[in-house]
Amino acid sequence: MYNLDQFMAEIERKNPSEPEFIQAAKEVVETIIDTVNENPAYVNAKILERITEPDRVIQFKVEWEDDDGQVQVNRAYRVQFNNALGPYKGGLRFHPSVTLGGLKFLGFEQIFKNSLTTLPMGGGKGGSDFNPKGKSDNEIMRFCRSFMTELHRYIGPETDVPAGDIGVGGREIGFLYGAYKRLQIENTGILTGKGRNWGGSVIRPEATGFGALYFAKNMVEAHNDTLKDKRISVSGFGNVAWGACMKATQLGAKVVTISGPDGYILDEEGVNTQEKWDYMLELRASNNDIVAPYAEKFGAQFVPNKRPWEVKVDMAFPCAIQNELTADDADLLINNGVQYVVETSNMGCTADAVEKILAAKIPFGPGKAANAGGVAVSGLEMSQNSMKLSWPEEEVDEKLKHIMGNIHDACIKEGTEDGYVNYPKGANIAGFKKVADAMLDMGY
Repeated sequence: MYNLDQFMAEIERKNPSEPEFIQAAKEVVETIIDTVNENPAYVNAKILERITEPDRVIQFKVEWEDDDGQVQVNRAYRVQFNNALGPYKGGLRFHPSVTLGGLKFLGFEQIFKNSLTTLPMGGGKGGSDFNPKGKSDNEIMRFCRSFMTELHRYIGPETDVPAGDIGVGGREIGFLYGAYKRLQIENTGILTGKGRNWGGSVIRPEATGFGALYFAKNMVEAHNDTLKDKRISVSGFGNVAWGACMKATQLGAKVVTISGPDGYILDEEGVNTQEKWDYMLELRASNNDIVAPYAEKFGAQFVPNKRPWEVKVDMAFPCAIQNELTADDADLLINNGVQYVVETSNMGCTADAVEKILAAKIPFGPGKAANAGGVAVSGLEMSQNSMKLSWPEEEVDEKLKHIMGNIHDACIKEGTEDGYVNYPKGANIAGFKKVADAMLDMGY
C-alpha cells in the first residue's frame, strides 16, 4: 500500500531542482493513489514507481553557426517517458526557459493526455534552450539541421514521433523534417505538424484551441448550460489562443481578451472576425512577443503588465504557458463570478489555483483533457501518413469532436463525486488505468 507523503518525498529526493515535474507528479499521484491501492496488481507491479520514471532521457549539445560566422552551442533533450500504448509522442520546445525538469513535467503529462485520446501513442517531450526570437531563417535552419543530426538516432515512425510546441512552428518542423529526410534517406511520418503539401493534416495548427472548445461545449452541456453568448477570457495570442478564439466565435461565445508578455487586450467587441484572427497570426510571426499593436489597430483597450484574469467573464481559458494562472488570479475569477475554467495550456494553473477553483465547486477542465486536441490531430496525422492518404477537413474535424467528447465522458465516469465532477481526478484515473493495464499485460 502506498502512502502519498512518503511516495512524494521519494519523488522529491530523486528529482531535485525539478519543481514543475514534482508538481505534475503530485497532481496525478494524489488523485490516483486510492485507485492504485485498491488494485493489488498495480501495487505488486510497482506501477507508480515505474510510471513516474522516464524510460530514458537523451541529452545532447547542438553546435551551429550564426550569420556572423560565430559558433554557438545550445543544450537539448528528448525525454522518452512511457511507450506502453504506442510510440513516444510529444512536442519539441525551443525556448530559453527549457530545462530537463520542465520537459519531464511535459512528458509525464503527455502520457495521460495521449492515453485519453484512445489513440496508440506513448508520452514524450523534448526541446532546447535555443531561442528562435531574433534569429534569421538561415540561422534557424542551421540550428535545426544540427539538432536533428543528433536526434535522428533515437526517433522513428514506430519509435518516437516528435511534434511542434512553443518556438517550433511550421518553419522549424520543415527544417527538421528536411534534415531527417536527408539523414535517413526516407520519407516517413516522423514529425507531425508538417506542411499540408508534404504530409501534414488539415486543422493541425488550430487543433488545440478547437479541441478545448469542443471539450468546453461538452462541459457546459453536462451542466445543462450552453456556450451561446458566454463571455470568455483567453490568455496568449499564438496558435492555441488563435484556434480558441475562432472556435469560440463559431460556437456562439465571445472572446474579449488575449494577452502577451507586455500585458493584455480587452476587446469588448470581441476577438471575432477573420481580420482580427489573421492579425493575431501576424503578431505571432513578428517574434516580438507583444500584443499592444492590436489595441491601436482595432480600437481596443491595452492593459500593460497585467494578466487578463481580472476581467469579469463567464469562462476563462489559459492558453499561454504553464503556471500562468495563480491563486490570486483564481480569487479574482471566482469573486467575479466565473462559471467554468478550461486549462488550455499545459498545467496552465498553479496547484493552489486549482485547489481554489475546485473548492469553489467551479467546473475545471485540466490541460491533459482539455488541450488534448493538438496531439489528437497529430495522432490522426500519423494515421494518414501510415495509410499514405489525406482526409478532408470535415472528416478530421468530426474525428476531433468525437475524441474530445470521449475524453469528457471518461472524466465524467471517473470523476463524479456527490454530484460534482472533479475533472482533474477523472482525467487522471481514466488516463492512468489504460496505461497501467497495458504495462501489466506486457510484464516487466
